[in-house]
Amino acid sequence: MKQNTQHSPAWITFTYVSFAASAFMVGIGIWFLPADFSVKGYLMMGFLMLVQSCITMTKTMRDVHESDRLVNRLEDAKAERLLMEVSKAA
Repeated sequence: MKQNTQHSPAWITFTYVSFAASAFMVGIGIWFLPADFSVKGYLMMGFLMLVQSCITMTKTMRDVHESDRLVNRLEDAKAERLLMEVSKAA
């Protein structure tokens, strides 16, 4: 049973625009923060690492989910084959 996971172009555009807007606003907030350059640099590095780790975590979670779906399909196929063999023998 295959699930339809296609997203609409509007949703894809919305997610990209939301990400860009939030990254821009945080960048501007850090830029205008009344602090030393070293503090701003530290905050910007932390922000970039947070974005990178969120992307990596999301991809890993999706990969684990896809892998689990494949394993479940293989197990279902094995069980179906076993049931067919049992029903033929009876």
